[in-house]
Amino acid sequence: MSKGNAAGRLDGRLALVTGASRGLGAAVAEAYAREGAHVILLARTQGALEEIDDRIQSAGGTATLLPFDLMEHKKIPALGAAIAERFGKLDILTACAATLGALSPVALSDAKVYDEVMRVNFMANVHLLRSLDALLRGSIAGRAIFVTDHTLGETSPFWSAYRASKAALEVMAATYAQEVSFSPLRVNVVNPGPLRTELRAGAFPGENTSLLTPPEDVTEIFVRLAAEDCSETGRIHAAA
Repeated sequence: MSKGNAAGRLDGRLALVTGASRGLGAAVAEAYAREGAHVILLARTQGALEEIDDRIQSAGGTATLLPFDLMEHKKIPALGAAIAERFGKLDILTACAATLGALSPVALSDAKVYDEVMRVNFMANVHLLRSLDALLRGSIAGRAIFVTDHTLGETSPFWSAYRASKAALEVMAATYAQEVSFSPLRVNVVNPGPLRTELRAGAFPGENTSLLTPPEDVTEIFVRLAAEDCSETGRIHAAA
């Protein structure tokens, strides 16, 4: 519930947030909980999820912990059935989980890096939609929200694996938005810009982090896109 016990914009909604143990995923999960949603927190590390859960409960919200490795694609199809059995619905999927991989020239890169980055940043989201599609389309206002950090077609030296995974994600989300346009489901992508996160620090270790935006400062766009009254779909949205 939102502060002061006033009705939140996501009251009664059930949201699954991936990458919810830190960074943007944690910030979005906490924002959803403040707005009244019950949040399923998905990430690999139980201890880190418990810390986010403690913060959510301290603010008056509720959450369910789901320790899960999105690299294990064979287990993802069971998620939809498990959520349906326990909750009977799912209103919001917000996919924040991502991995950077090693930055290197294309000709010198390790194919294993491409495989890992594509498995987490792209294919895991494909499997999630396959598993959760019926629940999201069955909601009176289903929402699927994905995260990118560049404009489609933009390239940078040494970033080929990561950029390719995000470009694939953007095309997939736009295509899915068209395919479900007959339903109440809305599908969008958010470009939050440079954030003060561990993933960013891995790419720019010498960067002055005090100049970067904290993840909690960009959560408003995620709340707006998750709300029942949002009509936008098939777009890439800048957080600023």
